[in-house]
Amino acid sequence: MAKVIEKAQQEKESLISGSEAIAVACKLADVDVITAYPIRPYDTVMQYVAKLVANGELDCEYIVAESEHSQFEIVKHASAAGARVFCGSSGVGWMYAFEALTVTPALRIPMVAMVGNRALDDPGAFGVEHNDALAVRDLGWQLVWVDNAQEALDTALIAYRVAEDRRVFLPCAIACDGAFLTHSQSMVKIPPQEWVDAFLPPYNRGDLLLHPDNPITVAPQVNEDWLMELRKHNDEAMKRSKTAVIPEAYRDFERIFNRAYGNPFFEEYQTEDADVVLVGMGTLSMPVKVAIRQMRKEGKKVGFVRVRWFRPFPAEELAQTLGRFKAVGVIDRDYSFGSPHMSGVLATEIRASLYPAATRPPVVGFICGLGGREVTVPDVRRMSDMVFKAAAGQAQPPVTWIGIRE
Repeated sequence: MAKVIEKAQQEKESLISGSEAIAVACKLADVDVITAYPIRPYDTVMQYVAKLVANGELDCEYIVAESEHSQFEIVKHASAAGARVFCGSSGVGWMYAFEALTVTPALRIPMVAMVGNRALDDPGAFGVEHNDALAVRDLGWQLVWVDNAQEALDTALIAYRVAEDRRVFLPCAIACDGAFLTHSQSMVKIPPQEWVDAFLPPYNRGDLLLHPDNPITVAPQVNEDWLMELRKHNDEAMKRSKTAVIPEAYRDFERIFNRAYGNPFFEEYQTEDADVVLVGMGTLSMPVKVAIRQMRKEGKKVGFVRVRWFRPFPAEELAQTLGRFKAVGVIDRDYSFGSPHMSGVLATEIRASLYPAATRPPVVGFICGLGGREVTVPDVRRMSDMVFKAAAGQAQPPVTWIGIRE
């Protein structure tokens, strides 16, 4: 079927931003209910969705709520009633919706949301940090970071496929770096509707549908009687997402769209013969890759691993990959005050993943680019130099803040 579709239709190219790519994905996924409340840098998604609705290109219930909390509550209940939904926010807006965000996984609501990564107030800042999205990492939300508009569109379609799979039924947040991705335009291939329809089946809640003909209890008070069992159910669903559903979705995406992402969970760049690697998430991959190309010309064997899926976290796969190198540098665009080694969140996860591994290279942590500050090529070269020193046996601080004014 995929080959027939491919011959009959071709993708179209359009110059759009990362936010607009997410909105186009909502159109292609035929989302039923979309709620909105403006906060930068996420608001460019709802603006483009509104344009699609006004132009008659998208048929959905488009509801402008009076707060971020309300908009997430609306789509939560719409999903329970069988509607495919979309919502999103940024920074403190994501925090304002936290009560709704907390209960959504436990209710097995496969909501897809976008987080336009933004620093948390106070002090106020519109620039990118990852702490807003990372706040739900322990609640049952699936979390995936993208680094360009094409990947944003593709991953949104994949997110619906994964979240709505009956083996999972967990929400998924797509993290898009504020400004660097949400507002930056690039050429994006937009697939024909026939391809999307072949990839993404209709949303079906089955016997979990909230409907007058199917009286069920939503959000019951279970206390100690059943709470542990329900938590374990969510745990098993997250395991199935990692081991079965996400890999299946990427294989089918490649088959139908003829666009391959390789390992679904993380990307490797010039790692084949690398002595050391840097690890990070999101759009910092651009300056990192530029710096790596420069250093490669100087004979420095350095590579890059970009983590896509943070939840479920690919611990075993990362440990196997990172164990090949002499040292690892982890670049966090976040902070975790009081954490082990005072590191960022990603560095702590990487260290935990490597702990049971047979080969454990030294890990050097970096915190860089907070509040939207640029991660520059000189920054990347400095971090790489420290990782090379660690590989040579020279002790390095467990974490270093890069670009701090003295």
